[in-house]
Amino acid sequence: MLEPMMLPQSQKTIRLLVADDHPIVRQGLVAILNAQPDMTVIVEANNGQEVIEQFRLHQPDVAILDLQMPEVGGVEAIATIRAEFPNAAIIMFSIYETDEDIYQGLRAGAKAYLLKDTPCAEILEVIRAVSEGQRYVPADIGTKLAARMERPTLSDREFEVLSLIAKGKNNKAIASDLNITENTVKFHVTNVMIKLGASDRTHAVVNALQQGIIKL
Repeated sequence: MLEPMMLPQSQKTIRLLVADDHPIVRQGLVAILNAQPDMTVIVEANNGQEVIEQFRLHQPDVAILDLQMPEVGGVEAIATIRAEFPNAAIIMFSIYETDEDIYQGLRAGAKAYLLKDTPCAEILEVIRAVSEGQRYVPADIGTKLAARMERPTLSDREFEVLSLIAKGKNNKAIASDLNITENTVKFHVTNVMIKLGASDRTHAVVNALQQGIIKL
């Protein structure tokens, strides 16, 4: 059981938004945070669209949100909020630790990343640090991010081609879907395989799934 910390009279209460589409997870986190005298959860959300709307309404000091949410994904929600509120302090909170998800979340403007099995004491420390303008990424995640940043990034078209390959479509079908020539498709497929270090199309899809670039 986490002991509430003593709050100096002059210390500001951190106003929090908590977003997760799993009620049990969200309610459990809210209970922990509200037990702290220097924190108060002012609003909850259960999908990405609600996160954006509630942030606009309440402008919390720190927002904690799951990366995988319905309607609007976590990364898109982060990017939308940061576009409107450049100083928004957002913490990604997820069961996933694929380097692509983390990379995209931080790139969108998140200040920190926490796994859902992170000890409560560490979660509280990170919230306090982020509320003061600091950033936080666990050391092991930082190593993954460093490796991710060394990899070439797929272009939007290459990502579209890869996504269609993952759906089992051949070059002719991909060309039809994207309204481009088969030769152009072949060019993009070759680039995708080179960037993902893959020997064939199947290998490219497997590597992309493992890295969190695409999801089935």
